[in-house]
Amino acid sequence: MYEVLKKQVFSAGYLMADETPIRVLTKDKPGSTHKGYHWVYYDPGGNLVLFDYRPSRGREGPDQMLENYSGYLQTDGYQAYSNLKNKEKITLLACMAHARRKFDHAKDNDPQRAETALLMFGQLYEIERQAREKELDADQIKKLRQEKAVPVLRQMEVWLREQLYQVLPKSAIGEAVAYTLNLWPRLERYIEDGRFQIDNNLIENSIRPVALGRKNYLFAGSHDAARQAAMIYSLLATCKINQVEPFAWLRQTLDKIPDHKANKLHELLPAKL
Repeated sequence: MYEVLKKQVFSAGYLMADETPIRVLTKDKPGSTHKGYHWVYYDPGGNLVLFDYRPSRGREGPDQMLENYSGYLQTDGYQAYSNLKNKEKITLLACMAHARRKFDHAKDNDPQRAETALLMFGQLYEIERQAREKELDADQIKKLRQEKAVPVLRQMEVWLREQLYQVLPKSAIGEAVAYTLNLWPRLERYIEDGRFQIDNNLIENSIRPVALGRKNYLFAGSHDAARQAAMIYSLLATCKINQVEPFAWLRQTLDKIPDHKANKLHELLPAKL
C-alpha cells in the first residue's frame, strides 16, 4: 500500500514538503548513530501523507521523489527545494508561519518593529480564520483573500522594504526582514488559489509523532529499519488525518486486497474508506 500511497500523493497538483531528523545506528562506528532524515510530503486536497527516509538532508531525496512531479510545492525556506532538477515544472510556495516565527523571535531585539510585523501577520491569519468559520469553498476563499489579504500584503511588502536598510543585517530583526523579503513571491502566492494554505502547519502536525518517537525509541536500528518506519508513519499518519482507526483499516484492507483490482488499490487508502 505504500507504493499505492506514493503514486496518489505525487499525482496531486499541490503538495507540502518538510523534513525531520531521525537517529540511525551505523556500522561505521559501532555504538554511534547517524543523522538521517524523514522527508515528508503532504497532499492537503486528498488528506494523504508520505514519509520517505533518506540518509541525508541533501537534495538527492526530493530530486528523486519529485522527478516526475508537476504542480505546486509549499515548503519552508530550505535551499534544497529551490534547486530541484525538475524545478521548471514546480511552482514554489512558502510558509507564512515560518516568516512570522522569525519576527516573534526578534521581539527582544526590536520590540517595536517586531510587533508591527506581527500585527500584519495577525490580520492575514484573521482572514483565514474567517474563511474556516464560514466554511467557504476554494473560490470563495480566493475572493475573500483578494478583497482583504491583498491590501495587507501590499502594506507589509512596502514596510519590509523600508526596514531593510534601517536594521542591522545580522540582528534578529534584520534576519527576519531579509528572510521574509527573500521569499516574498512565494509567501504571497497563496492568494492565487483558494486550495492553497497560508502556511505549512498541516504537514508540521503530521511530523509531530516522529518527534515523540525519537523520545521513546531513540533511534532506528539501521537504514532499512528507518525506511520501514517511514512506511508505517505514512500509513498511520494518513489514517490519523482522516480520523480512521489504524488497526480497523489494516484489518479491512488485508481482507479486501486479494479480491481488489490492482489498478484500483488506491480505493483502499484510509482517505477513501
